[in-house]
Amino acid sequence: MQIQRKTLAQEVADRLIEGISSDEYAIGEKLPIESELMKIYGVGRSSIREAIKILSIKGILNVQQGVGTFVVAKNAQESLESQMNKAEIQEVQEVRSLLDSKIAAKAAMNRTEENLKNIKKYLDLRTQYADENLATECYQADINFHLAIAEACGNKLLREIYKVATKHILSSFEIRHHNNTDSFKISQKIHADLYQAIENGNAEKASIIAQKIVDQIY
Repeated sequence: MQIQRKTLAQEVADRLIEGISSDEYAIGEKLPIESELMKIYGVGRSSIREAIKILSIKGILNVQQGVGTFVVAKNAQESLESQMNKAEIQEVQEVRSLLDSKIAAKAAMNRTEENLKNIKKYLDLRTQYADENLATECYQADINFHLAIAEACGNKLLREIYKVATKHILSSFEIRHHNNTDSFKISQKIHADLYQAIENGNAEKASIIAQKIVDQIY
């Protein structure tokens, strides 16, 4: 296998990390300006900017426009998705339990007609696939129903956290329900009630119903 050569930007990023780890650049300290960094590392402006971008994405540097670039951490922050991948399914379910009622309430307040159309589409598909005992399709429709609600909540951060959490739900459905959709048929009414509460803009009712859905094992 061919060994990939590091780009100049990556080499500069690695050297900056070394400097941060050895406290040459302390947490909270502002990095030298671009022209100074260019002299220190013997590279052009584009390589410096790309290196800073790399470390900003990793959560090591924070760029404040018009002020400077500051050291905010010594190590790259582990991504939420990476942490979710390592978590037990029960932990992921607990995260979902904390999020669902809040997301449903906000969706009831912020949903658009387009949001409602998408939520209803997946609600109907959930019904169809459950009746036809198409397990995988039914499970995915259920997930998409809840994702569509998250899309409607109006909070991008909540939506993204929820998206990461739901990546693990499909496998748990397959293990728990053994390719059977009977419990999804039973829980269809409460999902329809949730849609109705969101459509009616009733945040309190949507929150209560969403929590009931998470609390029950369907």
